[in-house]
Amino acid sequence: LRTALTTPVAIARLTTLLEDRLAPRETRHGVLLDILGLGVFLTGGSGMGKGECALDLVVRGHPLVADDTVEVRCRGEAVLIGTCPELTRNHVEIRGLGLVNVTDLFGVSASRSSKRVELVVHLERWEPGREYARLGLDPTTIEILGVSIPLVTMPVAPGRNVAMLVEVAARNQLLRSRGRHAAQLLAARLERRLE
Repeated sequence: LRTALTTPVAIARLTTLLEDRLAPRETRHGVLLDILGLGVFLTGGSGMGKGECALDLVVRGHPLVADDTVEVRCRGEAVLIGTCPELTRNHVEIRGLGLVNVTDLFGVSASRSSKRVELVVHLERWEPGREYARLGLDPTTIEILGVSIPLVTMPVAPGRNVAMLVEVAARNQLLRSRGRHAAQLLAARLERRLE
């Protein structure tokens, strides 16, 4: 191995390259988007509307990273990076329409090549009688490649604006990461009033 670069620069570049190439990785089913700078990974069963939700979010100005197949790799010990396989890059499958190219439809800002995974939103069919989180006091997580990621389970029912709810979940996660947890703040206020 020969290079004209200085030793520190060559070692730094080689280390970065090897860390990327040898990083643990896996392929997951879902949709990855960049919502307000937060990497949001939509998961859920087939036919839950992940593609339609993604398209609605792209229309709202949030870039698509990957649809259907997301390649996730772990960088360092706690950073998950999601990318799209080359074959399906910039495409979303919409039942009834087929494959649509979001870059051709909405411009180059409608997609990204990769994004850090920072929130998982799991879409599932609404089940009458089932208890769903209402206050959000007990945050849940999911492990991907040994990294714990915040998880929001969102029930899907006819008439719900899922894209808007996913965007609100992303905004809420951004606030939580900055120390503004709405449910905990409200609980603390109620405790003070009861004292």
